[in-house]
Amino acid sequence: MKSENKIRIIIKGWVIFFMAALVFSGITAFFLETELAWIEHMMVQGRNLPLYFWIHKVHAALQITNQEYPFLAYGFDWLAFAHLVIAVAFVGVLQDPIRNKWIIQFGTIACMMIFPLAFVAGHLRSIPFAWQLIDCSFGAVGLIPLTLCKRKIDQLEKLLQRKNTV
Repeated sequence: MKSENKIRIIIKGWVIFFMAALVFSGITAFFLETELAWIEHMMVQGRNLPLYFWIHKVHAALQITNQEYPFLAYGFDWLAFAHLVIAVAFVGVLQDPIRNKWIIQFGTIACMMIFPLAFVAGHLRSIPFAWQLIDCSFGAVGLIPLTLCKRKIDQLEKLLQRKNTV
């Protein structure tokens, strides 16, 4: 029983971390113009760096777009909402990790799908390659807790199967 509880605690910890990351990532989509202004201000010392020029360009574009076409920001609101909804799906893993391990598989697939999206759409939209890699890092980082959860769920499943056969 001690081993089972320990595994369940580890699973819950990683799932809560992943959910929190999704929520944080989603909430940031609501305030992009403000966030970019902060980042640009913090980077003022590095004005000669390519990253600064990119942040400045994106911030300027977002300012103009929000002034002239504020309804386009509604797309970012839906992006944020999608992150929050996906985070809620992971409650199922907290309730019953074995029965709902498909949610971990879904998250893993979603994280892997970030790579082709970032590289294909990034190229088509003229996003700098370094920024495409930053976008890919969300998928790479997301795979870590999900992979650890999957392993622990498999371990929990085997432990419970052994207990049921004894």
